[in-house]
Amino acid sequence: MSTFNSVLLKISGELVGDQLEKMKFLCIKEIGKNRLEKMTSGLQLFTVLMERNKLGPDNTVFLVSLLTDISRLDLADKLTNCESQYAGSPNSLPNDEEQAKLDVATEVITNRIGRKWQTYGRKLGLPEAKLDHIAQKHPNNLEEQVVELLKEWRKMQKAEAKTDTLIQALRSCDQNYTVDRIQTELEKLNANGGQ
Repeated sequence: MSTFNSVLLKISGELVGDQLEKMKFLCIKEIGKNRLEKMTSGLQLFTVLMERNKLGPDNTVFLVSLLTDISRLDLADKLTNCESQYAGSPNSLPNDEEQAKLDVATEVITNRIGRKWQTYGRKLGLPEAKLDHIAQKHPNNLEEQVVELLKEWRKMQKAEAKTDTLIQALRSCDQNYTVDRIQTELEKLNANGGQ
């Protein structure tokens, strides 16, 4: 059995009370009321979501949003952690030089973006459900919200994650001072031999 399926099995087993009913209600548009009425377990719901390409090892956004909507952030985190295992193979990461640049940019952005992090996340193409999940997971910690945002973006982009993309999104949010800071730090990185 795959790790992903075993996580889905655990999540299904941990749904209590009317949580499954709430999730089914949220899926009426995607699945249809008649089919949903016959479902008695999370596994049945997850199976149909997989059939409809709404759920997979590298596609958990929809289920994370359902779990977030029913206030089961613990289960949403399990799913997110499982997805990051699939995203972590060496072939799916930027080269070492780009990773070093991304690390520099991440540090500067984390210290400077502040309350505009959700707008920035939208410019980077993160789904609204992911942004809501991040906000609920770290309700009173802006820095952690930004760290999580950038981690999710890098996971989503895999080998395509580029510092230039972060900079373009900052510019579109009128964060030019932050861009200047990143470029200053990148110049220091280059002067020190790139690492």
